[in-house]
Amino acid sequence: MDFQESFERLKNILLGDIGNLERVAISILFGLVILVFFHYISKWIKRLAVSRISKKTNDLLLADFVGNAFRILIFLFGITLLFRFLGLSGAVSGILASAGITAFIIGFALKDIGENFLAGLLLAFKRPFRIGDLIDIQGVRGRVISLNLRDTQIKTSDGKDVYLPNASIIKNPLVNFTIDGFLSYQFVVGLDYGSDYQKALNLIESTLKTVEGVLQERKPTVNISDLSPSTLNITVVFWVNTYDPVISDMKIKSNAILAVLTALEKEGYNLPGDIIEIKRHRTKN
Repeated sequence: MDFQESFERLKNILLGDIGNLERVAISILFGLVILVFFHYISKWIKRLAVSRISKKTNDLLLADFVGNAFRILIFLFGITLLFRFLGLSGAVSGILASAGITAFIIGFALKDIGENFLAGLLLAFKRPFRIGDLIDIQGVRGRVISLNLRDTQIKTSDGKDVYLPNASIIKNPLVNFTIDGFLSYQFVVGLDYGSDYQKALNLIESTLKTVEGVLQERKPTVNISDLSPSTLNITVVFWVNTYDPVISDMKIKSNAILAVLTALEKEGYNLPGDIIEIKRHRTKN
């Protein structure tokens, strides 16, 4: 059935007799039943797919992506049946063809949709990140919330929700800070020249062992990194478990810095800042 036939059918429905309108009302009622049925059946199949896939792969990101794909396909199938039931299967394609925009949609809109959909498939099965991972893509940093058919949702540290097209993720470098659950942090401590340097290094190492959240299986490193004009700089590197629900990464880093500074000051070490020398030259009149 083409667009003209569909238009004639609608005209007959609107201008027909009462009996015809009653039949139409019944058709619309059954059509709504079909629509509601496929709406709920698609949600049920999505939950079923997510449950089965997550149990086998233990990957909620992949399970959610496949579940959404099943839901959309089944719902689109239900809409197709609805149009066929109402005898309007040719209406949508007829409107697009008569408006002359079918080629435009296929050439441009569907290209973008198809590109992002295929990119989403690659991300779902390649799995460069999981839900909850901290990632950075072209300066946009945040934790992964979900992977959809078109985009990936991440939440930044300041609470913003950013939706990145899947194709842009495939095309650009992606940094995953937490894919294996471990992340390193570092900070620099400046000691006054003339201090007992080796004793200070040993003190920092022993202090880090007492900080909650600092991993001991990945031993912290304490090394002299630079000879600055005013201080001997010591770089402290330690590891944290990013999946630890008890204490956050930044809280561990803050506690580590406070513990090291407190221990050094308690032992009498000076932690000077940079010395700036200002000279005043007398000018001759």
